[in-house]
Amino acid sequence: MIATELAEHEEFGKSDVPYFRTLLNGAIDHAGELESQMQPFLDRTTKELSPIERGILLLGGYELMSELEVPYRVVINEAVELAKSFGGTDGHKYVNGVLDKLAARLREIEVRAERAR
Repeated sequence: MIATELAEHEEFGKSDVPYFRTLLNGAIDHAGELESQMQPFLDRTTKELSPIERGILLLGGYELMSELEVPYRVVINEAVELAKSFGGTDGHKYVNGVLDKLAARLREIEVRAERAR
């Protein structure tokens, strides 16, 4: 349903549709696990988040967890851009903070190496 609606958007054809479907399906299939991983970094329950922020956090969280060839900074930057485009006024700051902390947990070695530079 989500993919079908997005496919109707004129810009959707420019995206990597198979990769998008991988992220979307992964975020949906692993939502419970991802929410558990994120909860320590949230100031409220995931059910209290705006649906946009929650969706972006799930997509970004899944990408951090499963798409290790994508640098964590790229994942966070893309999620922040989505939040700027579709989220609330300061939603992008919240998304950035949560995913930055989640990246430190899920990709500890990569984050530590980047911060040591």
